[in-house]
Amino acid sequence: MEETLPVRRPIGLAIFLVTAGVIGWIASFALTLEKIETLVNPNYVPSCNISVLVSCGPNMASPQGSLFGFPNPLIGVACFIAVIVVGVGILAGATFARWFWVLFNLGIAGALVFVIWLIGQSIFVLGTLCPYCMVVWTAVIPLFWYVTVFNLREGNIPVPAGVRGIARLFFPFLWLFVIVSYLVVAVLAQLRLDVIASLTNS
Repeated sequence: MEETLPVRRPIGLAIFLVTAGVIGWIASFALTLEKIETLVNPNYVPSCNISVLVSCGPNMASPQGSLFGFPNPLIGVACFIAVIVVGVGILAGATFARWFWVLFNLGIAGALVFVIWLIGQSIFVLGTLCPYCMVVWTAVIPLFWYVTVFNLREGNIPVPAGVRGIARLFFPFLWLFVIVSYLVVAVLAQLRLDVIASLTNS
């Protein structure tokens, strides 16, 4: 009788999910507290208002800051908990069905789309960079890369074997994709807002 080999758990991915989830949750929670303070005290100056350019006040007060009728940070407070729970579940020995990974990936992809929209609004419309928002961006971007390529590699997303092989090949180098993504945002912000000059003169 053949022995069934134990399923190899993605411990590295789990640790990353917990870490990114905690970072994103803390930033979302901090921004939520700042929003509450501004509602309670209209004269309150948010602690994340560092300069005219680097400031979270204008973002929170704008329509973009409450896209669905309530403050955007509440979405992060709720959704990053899910990311943490998945990571902790894997560390505790849980395994998830393919459909779960697909839905989880769709949620992460939706978060990335939302973040890309917020980045565009911050840079090209509002002209300000919210510090706590940027922390959330730095969490969501690698979450998308690692979860998506992991699912492609493991076959959770049904793709041809060749695509799985490419995902397996690129997975160890995803940090490069993350850095390039960060650089794209940084270059756009610099070209549009001249961030370096603003920080130098502040």
